[in-house]
Amino acid sequence: MDKILTRSEVPTAATWNLDDLFVSQEAWEAGLKAVQTEADKLTRFKGRLGESAQLLLECLTEQEALTEQAGKVGAYARLRQSEDGTNPKNLANSAKIGDVLSGIQSSLTFIESEILELPADLIERYFTEEPGLAPFERSLRRLLDTKPHRLSPETEEALASLGEVLGAPYRIYLRGKLSDMTFDDITTREGTKPVSFRLYENKYEMSADTDLRRAAYASFSKSLHGSRHTFAESYATEVKKQVVLSRLRGYSSVTDMLLQPQQVTREMYNNIHDTLLTELAPHMRRLAALKKRELGLDKLMFCDLKAPLDPEFNPSITYEEACSTIREALAVLGPEYDQIVESAFSQRWIDYADNAGKSTGAFCSSIYGVHSYILVTWADNMRGTFTLAHEVGHAGHLMLAARNQRLTNARPSLYFIEAPSTMNELLLADHLLSRAEDKRMRRWIILQLLNTYYHNYVTHLLEAELQRRVYKLAEANEPITADTLSRLKGEVLSEFWGDELELDEGAKLTWMRQPHYYMSLYPYTYAAGLTASTAAAQLIREEGQPAVDRWLQVLKAGGSLTPLELMKLAGVDMTTSEPISRAVAYVGSLVDELEALYN
Repeated sequence: MDKILTRSEVPTAATWNLDDLFVSQEAWEAGLKAVQTEADKLTRFKGRLGESAQLLLECLTEQEALTEQAGKVGAYARLRQSEDGTNPKNLANSAKIGDVLSGIQSSLTFIESEILELPADLIERYFTEEPGLAPFERSLRRLLDTKPHRLSPETEEALASLGEVLGAPYRIYLRGKLSDMTFDDITTREGTKPVSFRLYENKYEMSADTDLRRAAYASFSKSLHGSRHTFAESYATEVKKQVVLSRLRGYSSVTDMLLQPQQVTREMYNNIHDTLLTELAPHMRRLAALKKRELGLDKLMFCDLKAPLDPEFNPSITYEEACSTIREALAVLGPEYDQIVESAFSQRWIDYADNAGKSTGAFCSSIYGVHSYILVTWADNMRGTFTLAHEVGHAGHLMLAARNQRLTNARPSLYFIEAPSTMNELLLADHLLSRAEDKRMRRWIILQLLNTYYHNYVTHLLEAELQRRVYKLAEANEPITADTLSRLKGEVLSEFWGDELELDEGAKLTWMRQPHYYMSLYPYTYAAGLTASTAAAQLIREEGQPAVDRWLQVLKAGGSLTPLELMKLAGVDMTTSEPISRAVAYVGSLVDELEALYN
């Protein structure tokens, strides 16, 4: 029987090297203490920010430095927990850092409160008198935009002190998912096999063996079903928190509150949902019908959607081969970008081991002043290569931004954050297609590219649509229960897939699988980013180096521009639904070609 390894049993080379953050637990604890000391020093500015522009600059500069330090100690604890959520020390450190950072945030809420209390003409005079404030002007003006929704300084301080408590729903979800949930083994022709979140989502769900795939799905769904009420209570608490905060702050809705920091209008938000849900569904249904026919399935179940369309042609790829292929594909972005990619692969920025307690999915954590760290779980398949290229896209983007922007302007809006990552997937697909030697290889690569659109335009957007409906119910004071969430998810899936998909109870539990529901309005941004990257990639194909140069400018701009400004710089106008429709048409053309290749 295959064995799920413990963290101590996996090869060191397959793990990330967190020594670049802190070389030991003791060094981390010293760093944590230093952050607390620096935070205490900042309180000397309390009640004084109206004295002079120079004093405000001094305060903001020290706060920025503290934020950088806190980012390092926070990242270390989070990454340790992500690599092994069964380790008691990792859990304790995560809890400790949460308490400390909440306390610091509470003690420093006076900075924003006092800035908001300054007369508008005084702040304008400060900008004129002190050129050193220029890097902070954008963040200060965004802060001033929130003034109508700010509560009293005392209330803001109290809310900040409850940061660890208010973040509990997400932590409870992670504890249940990564530390406590267990799955029944399954029996196959090859013997008994273990099931886990990682094994199912990274391996079994994409298996060509229908019996194995469906057996693993049954085991997976059984465990989800057994935890549904706990997970629903956790998510309902998160939703209730957002509803209460939006009402306290005087927003017309939760959606408006969560869109403001993204610098996104309600129209931009709805354009993504409404256009894709309407225009993309027919193309995805054609793809589902093709898969059902070619695989000879009696029915197409939810667990069959990621099955390989050509089971006998599914080339495996090692991690090392994937790294080499990604570097070749991204060479078009130039030497500076390539240096970041090479460092990620050679200097252990990436944790690709598979061990018990490791976080599911994949992510990139970019720490200002250090570098990025990437978590994936490698399973020797091409989908993993696209996932790795995606996370490297986050790393390349945020490291270029950090090299060219102050911390206060380094991170862009969530609305744009997935564009650089999905761009790398598109560049990888172009590279692979340019080397495709026969029809079978070409259709296999097209399927990988369609998986990118499936992941961002289907998986995440249907998450986002569930979010949209959940907030609507919550704002009408309707209870959010496990049955409610499963019903809503079933409706979303049924409306999108129509008669092409046989909807089972396990599919309705998909709301339990992703953590994005706890990350504000994050799910829909995957679709927004892929729309932008689809348009920008087309410009790179048509124009070559000028379009590449603009894209690199965009990456280096970080958060110094609004998402619409960033996309405009790349040559994409996201003020209308037109780029979304064009991206959907491109997906349709891929399905057309795939149908032709099979016919």
